[in-house]
Amino acid sequence: MHLDPLAILTAFGLIFLAELPDKTMFASLAMGTRMRPLYVWFGTSTAFVVHVAIAVGAGSLIGLLPDWIVKLVSALLFAFGAFMLLRGGGDDDEDAAGGRTVTGFWPVYSTAFMAVFISEWGDLTQITTANLAATNGTWSTAIGSAAALMSVSALALVAGRFIAKRVPLKTVQRIGGLCMAALAIWSLVEIFAG
Repeated sequence: MHLDPLAILTAFGLIFLAELPDKTMFASLAMGTRMRPLYVWFGTSTAFVVHVAIAVGAGSLIGLLPDWIVKLVSALLFAFGAFMLLRGGGDDDEDAAGGRTVTGFWPVYSTAFMAVFISEWGDLTQITTANLAATNGTWSTAIGSAAALMSVSALALVAGRFIAKRVPLKTVQRIGGLCMAALAIWSLVEIFAG
């Protein structure tokens, strides 16, 4: 196994910049305001590692799934997330630690994993990772890409915690729900625009 530091940095830089404004970052931010951020990070990170492994190991698998199906499932998951966030935030006197925050490792982990795993199929970062692996080496690309994706998720979760401590939970949930609804609409628009 040969690691090329320049290839690692190249993959990290390209993937970090491509993922920063991506819908997955906003989904991580929204999940982090309602669920335990560390559990969300484990779920999103595992999904990203699986996607990186698929991209560098068998990039051609992406082409086997019809693009519209991937986007439809992604839209449905974002719509479900929006519903969960908007369905009712409880009483106004709930404190930030109480209320309807989803707890428990496995429920949070599996929700975060599935949201990222399904929505990232055929994403720009997965395609870029597959292309970089073909030219810059498998292991270097895998390490750089996975580190970039996990970093963006961590950044979104830290921002989510910062926001949650300064803005009432109900407001954060409503904004998060609206963002998830917008992402669902965005995914549906991509089906018809593509």
